[in-house]
Formats: sequence, structure tokens, C-alpha cells
Amino acid sequence: MKKILIVGGVAGGATAAARLRRLSEEDQIILFERDEYISFANCGLPYYIGDVITDRQKLLVQTVPGMSKRFNLDIRNFSEVTVIDPDQKTVTVKNHQTGASYTESYDKLILSPGAKPIAPPIPGLAEAKNILTLRNIPDTDKIKAVVDSGKVSRAVVIGGGFIGVEMAENLQKLGINVTLVEKMNQVLKPLDFEMAQLVHQEINANGVNLILEDGVDHFQNEGHEVVLESGQVLKADLVILAIGVVPENALAKQANLKVGPRGHIVTTANYEVFNGENDAVNPDIFAIGDAVEVVDFVTKTPTAIPLAWPANRQGRLVADYINGKKIANVGIQGTAVAKVFNQTIAATGNNAALLDLKKIPYQVVVAHRSNHAGYYPNATNIALKLLYDPQTLKILGAQAVGQEGTEKRIDVIATAMKLGATVLDLQDFELSYAPPFSSAKDPVNILGYIAENIIDGVYQTVQWYEIDQIIAAGGFLLDVRSPMEVRAGGIKGAVNIELDSLRDRIGEIPIDKDAPIYVSCQVGQRAYLAIRILKGHGFTNIYNLAGGYSTYKTAHYQLAALQFETTAN
Repeated sequence: MKKILIVGGVAGGATAAARLRRLSEEDQIILFERDEYISFANCGLPYYIGDVITDRQKLLVQTVPGMSKRFNLDIRNFSEVTVIDPDQKTVTVKNHQTGASYTESYDKLILSPGAKPIAPPIPGLAEAKNILTLRNIPDTDKIKAVVDSGKVSRAVVIGGGFIGVEMAENLQKLGINVTLVEKMNQVLKPLDFEMAQLVHQEINANGVNLILEDGVDHFQNEGHEVVLESGQVLKADLVILAIGVVPENALAKQANLKVGPRGHIVTTANYEVFNGENDAVNPDIFAIGDAVEVVDFVTKTPTAIPLAWPANRQGRLVADYINGKKIANVGIQGTAVAKVFNQTIAATGNNAALLDLKKIPYQVVVAHRSNHAGYYPNATNIALKLLYDPQTLKILGAQAVGQEGTEKRIDVIATAMKLGATVLDLQDFELSYAPPFSSAKDPVNILGYIAENIIDGVYQTVQWYEIDQIIAAGGFLLDVRSPMEVRAGGIKGAVNIELDSLRDRIGEIPIDKDAPIYVSCQVGQRAYLAIRILKGHGFTNIYNLAGGYSTYKTAHYQLAALQFETTAN
């Protein structure tokens, strides 16, 4: 019989506890949680605040009595582990209800302390009365009480990550005037800029003010005025601080465990921790969840991905390993999805910004396709961007923004990545089809077909951010859309010859047939047909504008003017 202690519940710790019991009826399993709740739906918290989820009880995945009974666990909430003694194999526990402390021995110790919101030393923060963060049930209750008081007409959300964007949406749906402030030039870091611009459009279209490339300088008037670095002052009845999280690593540091450059606990592939002084592996202490450093599946480099799936998976794997099962830790892709009003945003793997940072070569494929058959009612567009290694053809990452069916496509690509498929394999994926759900050639298949054209040398690609400079330097851009489409908007300097007239008007193209020619349409499909015609007439150096005018136009979207009128009572 083993005595196993678990520090922290929620996704990692609670999963580990349940799996440990399923694997052994004899082991003594004690779970410590410093707060009241051991297992709750973190991702559902913004939707409870926004009254989308109306029953608070549904946020509680497991209760202490329920989980203790079902899995025969010794669960001690309001109990904080304050000291680990790796030599003596003991922990010190403080009971927050009684104030008493005691020691508990262990054979195996699992650390799942999670992460906490970043609260930087911004002047005026300590004096503020209305600035809150969202990480757990007590945080949720505080925010819910404030918004339900009827005294919030204007709110400022600081930080454009998942929590920040979701909070902005849910506060807006309560009739509150919301301003979302993000220091970077975009929200939702897993997306590349032109994909994030689709989200910016959606945020503005639903009445949320969006301020980018501007951070908070200080708070004044007890938090009721947010002063930005630009000097702009935002009035706020409520401020949500959502600028990210940092690992809860105080306990690990106290025990002299090794942490990475950003403070995350470093582990082996089996999630065993290291001694911070000599890098010796401690085979009796494990760490999982948001507090640990993980391996990027694509680049095989250390990273941190505070998401629910990795924490759940790690909890199960650690329990398996403790019970003698072999486990496979192949790294984390960071597959994620978010709802932003009427849009679904999904991503997996690395984006172009990350690959550029790591100096990893990649080829881009962009597609705009309907989520289901165009003749079936209510078809909507999905914008997809995929990146692959031009040498190995392995998929490095993908992003999608659309409505119904968007996350399905990213899930397919994430699975393909995990199984080592190449971008060409996407052509051969036999995906379910009926008019209400897809087309005979699914958008995932289309990505493979586009990649094949690039790989076969049918054309090269040019990106939205390159084309203006190319035209300014004398490059020739052929726009094959209809004149009516061009009148509605186009790229300055482009020459318009409609696709259906191209064969008859080839002679109007004033460049040598071996000179570069850049072709665009609305989304890239007609440009491909035009390229086939051009190749048939001897042109040899042809580029397709990835994503067409649609991507170019979206990338150049200008944020809506700020509007501070409220709709709340």
C-alpha cells in the first residue's frame, strides 16, 4: 500500500486522485486544497457571470462529499500545504479553519498548485476598490455580486487573452459598456495578426470598445479611473485584470525544486521533479498542471500552456506511472477554442509569429470556405490558416475563425499533427459529408489541395503584408475579380482583368512571361484558375496572394471609434 498526497485539486489534482483510486483500492490517497472547492469548471466562470449559465451548482464538477464517497478519498479542503521536506518525505499542512498546522508523511507526492492571475505593481492598484481578477469560484462570486448590484454601467477589461475576451463579451451581454484594453497589437495571442483582425471586427461589431497597443500607466480615484500609457483616461465602475497568469511555485521554491526561466516547475517526461541545486531527479515527487513547464509538440522546446486538457491528461499519466504503467509524453500542441460573440476561434500548434521567433521555416496555406454546402441555408465562411514545414511537409500549426463547424476543422488538423500526417495527407482524409454539415470537399481537404499546388510548383505564394511593397517597387498585380467587386474595394495599383475574359485579354498583360506576376481574387480560388490559364500561355513566375483580397482587407481593418454610452439601466 502506498500513501499518496496530492496538493491542489481542479483539473490536474482531482483527475490524478480519481485515476489513482481506479488503479488501486488499497492506496491511501489524501488530497489537500487550500480553498473550499476541489473541482470546478474554470472555463465556465465567465458564462456564469454573464448569466449564460444560471445555476452556480453546475460549475462544481465534484464536491468534497461526493468525490470522497465515490472514490474513497481523504479530501481536506481549507488545508494549505506550506512546507515540503523532500529528505524526510513529509509536508506541513495548515488548516485555515482552525489555524492549526500539522505534518503528514508520504510515499508519493503530486503537486498540482495551478497558476494565479498576474497582478503587476501598477501605481494605484493597492488603493483600488473595484479591480478584480477571475481564477476561481470565490473570484466569480465577487464579480457576480458587483455586476448584479446594478451599479456597474461601465467596465474596463485589461488583457485580451481568452479570459479577457470572454469577460468582455459576457459583461457586454449584461448591458454594460465595456472597453477592452490590450498592450499588444492584437487579442488572442495564439492567432496571427490577420486572423486576430477577424476577432477585432467581431468585438467592435458587438459594441465593445477595443484599444490596442496601449497599456495601463496607473489607476486613480480608487480604481474608478484607468489612466493609459497614451494619457487617455477610462472611467470604470468595474475593472477586470486579465493580463495572464503565473505559476503558483512558492511551495516548489521552498522545497528547492528546479523551476524554469518563467518560474514553472521543471519535470522529467514522467513528471518527476528535479532538485534545484544538482538536477537530481526526485522519483517520489511529481508536478502537473498549470504550474509546470511542458514540451512544445512542434518544436520540442520548453514552454508553458495553462489549459484544461494538458492538466487532465497529466493527472491521468502520473497516476498511471505511479502504478507501474508505461506512459508516453509526446508534448503539448496547445489546441484551444474560444467563443467571441458569434464567432468561434480555434487554433493548434505554433502560429507564424512563434515560428518566426524560433527561426523555423514554414509555408503558409490560407483558405476561405463555407462551413457547409453553399446551397444549404445559412452557410457561413470559415477562414483557415495552416503552416507546414516545406521540407518534411509536417503540419506545424493551424488557426480558424468562423461559426458553426470551425473547431471541428481544427480538431481534425490537431489529430493529423499528433499522428504525424503531412499536409498532403489532408487531401485524403475521408470526412463526413452531408449538405447541412460540410461539402464533398471539406475545408480541411481544400488546405491539402492548396498545399499540393504550392509543393508541385504550380505557383508560389505572396502574403498580405508583402504585396503593397511589391506593387510600390513596380511589381505587377493582376486582380481577376469582376469589375463590380473591384469597385467595392481593391488593392491600390492592381490591374483588373476578369477571370472569364482572361484568355481573350492575355495580350494586355505588359510584362515578360518570365517576370514575376502576382494574381489575386476574393479568396484565392479564381486566382488559381487564372494561374492555370497563365501557365498555359507561357507565364512561368506566378504568385498567388494567399487568402486573396478577403485576407488583405481584413488585415487592414481599422478599429471602430470608441463609444462610451451605456445600455445598462
